[in-house]
Amino acid sequence: MSIKFDLNDLQAFRAVVEHGSFRRAAEAIRITQSALSRRVEKLESALEVKLFERTTRKVSLTNVGRAFLPQVERLLDDLDLALLSVGDGGALRRGSLTIACVPSAAYYFMPHAIRSFHGQYPRIKIRLIDASANEVSAAVASGEADFGVSFTGNLDPEIEFSALMQERYVIACRRDHPLAARTSVTWAEAYTYDHITLGRSSGNRLVLDRALAKVDKVKDSICEARHVTTALGLVEAGLGIAAVPSIAMPVSPHPFLASIALVEPEVVREMGLLKRRGRTLTPAALELERLVRALPERLPGH
Repeated sequence: MSIKFDLNDLQAFRAVVEHGSFRRAAEAIRITQSALSRRVEKLESALEVKLFERTTRKVSLTNVGRAFLPQVERLLDDLDLALLSVGDGGALRRGSLTIACVPSAAYYFMPHAIRSFHGQYPRIKIRLIDASANEVSAAVASGEADFGVSFTGNLDPEIEFSALMQERYVIACRRDHPLAARTSVTWAEAYTYDHITLGRSSGNRLVLDRALAKVDKVKDSICEARHVTTALGLVEAGLGIAAVPSIAMPVSPHPFLASIALVEPEVVREMGLLKRRGRTLTPAALELERLVRALPERLPGH
């Protein structure tokens, strides 16, 4: 039997799966939507099967498509590895990567890792999805992101978690705040001051609610923010203090913000890498993963 499709058709199929629509997939691999549709139709015709269920609202895999996907991913990943082993590593020198991470990790991990990676592979475009922990997990599980950086919690069952570091929660306050001269403060005392909390859509809120169920709050928060970075902006503006993960705080001395250890209890979260079970990372994604893994040992304060 002669093969009536090629690698471009397989790449088109995988792109539609990863991006969830023909339009976004076409943009990702930089061809027209009609050309992408023709490639998928050519693949379906050659295999004599239907790979996608198409409606006006969404695209989903058929049962045959779901069974076919792991074979396609393995074939394309094996090709990438084969290309990497010959010549000058051309498989690493072009293309794109998508990384999903919670905003504090985007602030702490990714600028350093991306700068190192871009210096070595300037032709590879990196798309950074900075989102909530639930959204990071979903992006990795769906294949939209090659891997993610987030913390333990309600992870999708298709996700593998690999620890990078543990970090504690601290109080962020202005340097002119009464707590700024302290080395530590209890949660109960911290809650006697005007404070900003994180909204229920934040994964940090889930961690803190579980850990602090028995801590009395004298005051309600004056404001809720969805992201830690937003809470820090409100602290810097003088609206109050906020409990934030330590990696969200500036690594070098900040002109306005101070970090105070929180005790009774000491609350920690575990930050790590998220990957979809059974998926082999491309050589480029493996290299960026290596750079991210090395960061906790290199950056000061952790």
